[in-house]
Amino acid sequence: MASRFASALAVLLLAAALFPAAAAADGDPASDVLLGENVFYPYAPAVSAGLQKKLNGETAAASRAHFPIKVALIGTPVDLGAVPVLFGKPRQYAAFLDQEISFLNVKPLLLVVMPNGYGVQHLGPSATGAAAKLEKPAGANTDDLARAAIVAVPRLAAAAGHPIAGVSGAPGGGGRSPALAAAVLAAAAIIVAAAVRRSRGTGSRYRRGRSGRSG
Repeated sequence: MASRFASALAVLLLAAALFPAAAAADGDPASDVLLGENVFYPYAPAVSAGLQKKLNGETAAASRAHFPIKVALIGTPVDLGAVPVLFGKPRQYAAFLDQEISFLNVKPLLLVVMPNGYGVQHLGPSATGAAAKLEKPAGANTDDLARAAIVAVPRLAAAAGHPIAGVSGAPGGGGRSPALAAAVLAAAAIIVAAAVRRSRGTGSRYRRGRSGRSG
């Protein structure tokens, strides 16, 4: 009984860990997503599937090349949650986001892309210099931000001495959809509830059996 309940509870906790944005947002959506993912994508309009696949593939390749960069695409103030005042200030937001996703001595490499430019953290002098030379996104559309990031990631990796080969894209690596997150959490909750009911039912039968034998 105890093991079943513990297993079900573990599923729920794992789901909450995999989908932190849906479980308990702390006011900064990108920080929730980037704790477990390589890319935070704007809420709306959604970045096209092809561009997501390409950027996911690039960040995965960068990680394999020992340049594990995190990318936050910020299309509107809504994407900043409780800190919309930082929209249009990619450098300041990069510093803020860095504090949210850094722990102890772990300082993730970070790239923030906004319509008006970029913010970076912990890339090292060469890559930071390369970031300053990047052209601004072609427009404010979310796809424009993704295209800019797709250009930026290999350039920054190469500047840091970790060049990555061209990639056609790879599944995963980007933020999961809120609907999928909610579905997984709901399923986990059902598993826990079922485990609790089974545990109670088994306990009741055990007590009745013990009572019958003692009589």
